[in-house]
Amino acid sequence: MYVQMEDRRLKIVVFGTHGAGKSTFIQCLDPGARHIEALEADEPTTVSMDFGRVHLFRHTIYLFGTPGQERFEFVRTILSRGMDGAIVVVDATAGVDENTYNLCVWLKGKGIPFAVLANKCDCQGANPAGVAAELDGATVHPISAQKGTNVLPALETFVRGLLSPEALIP
Repeated sequence: MYVQMEDRRLKIVVFGTHGAGKSTFIQCLDPGARHIEALEADEPTTVSMDFGRVHLFRHTIYLFGTPGQERFEFVRTILSRGMDGAIVVVDATAGVDENTYNLCVWLKGKGIPFAVLANKCDCQGANPAGVAAELDGATVHPISAQKGTNVLPALETFVRGLLSPEALIP
């Protein structure tokens, strides 16, 4: 099922656990992205959302990054309203936790298109094949948001799958 794109905008919500690389992913795509963070144990962490945008296939893609801590479930719920698709960022060095697995099951059950990005594939111990296995064989795109490796191609592949063939014609 394709998204009907009369106004040429897509809302994509970026999910993932704390430290998976959601903010870095969005900032890699849009260096001017907005980020609402606070210091927690002397480390910056997203406490509300990230917001960025990128233009692909004559469409404006709005990226909303969610905070990863469980206590911000209400923010994820609010940001999820009206989404056209979701990106799930997984730390490929840590694997899939229960919340990420349950999120993917929920997205699939709701019929919401989503992509899984195995981040930190440039780090020792990264196992994108393990991420795919833990998510029941889901298609996983290996990326490094820090270095920018495969970030744009992964997003392009996902967005291409959301749009009708007519929407991709320049």
